Amino acid sequence: MHTPGHVGTALLVYSPIGLALLLGGLDELAVLGGVGMVALATLPDCDHRLPLIAHRGPTHSLLFALALGTVLGAAGFVFGETFVGVSAPIMAAFAFAIGILAVLSHLAADSITPMGISPLWPLSGWHYSANVVRAKNPIANFLLLAVGVAAATGALALATML
Repeated sequence: MHTPGHVGTALLVYSPIGLALLLGGLDELAVLGGVGMVALATLPDCDHRLPLIAHRGPTHSLLFALALGTVLGAAGFVFGETFVGVSAPIMAAFAFAIGILAVLSHLAADSITPMGISPLWPLSGWHYSANVVRAKNPIANFLLLAVGVAAATGALALATML
């Protein structure tokens, strides 16, 4: 998928988590997580700019999700309490989860394209494609964006009403 599709998928995946955080009174954390998901939504596509990395190779794997989650979790542990005001272990777990979820949402969106993904790289060459829609399809990309924005808006509205 392209940027709108990835952003929409990230918002869709994060909306229930954001809702739970808002209902729990953790508004700042809810916003931080949403911003993080959107900011990281296209990170796996950095392989387009890396000459030695195949597109939808290492950066489109569960290993990359784990690596990103680990890096963000470590940063959350070191800086979380200072900048966010959340205890270091809680912030580490939250940042770890955001890193993993951002990559998994990207993989989910790319898995519906004919090109598919190889999520078990480097352990296996197994490849998956639902072959539903081409990545460059503007209707599919903007439909995913609309669904994600609607889910995030609905979560915010629901949290405000409850």
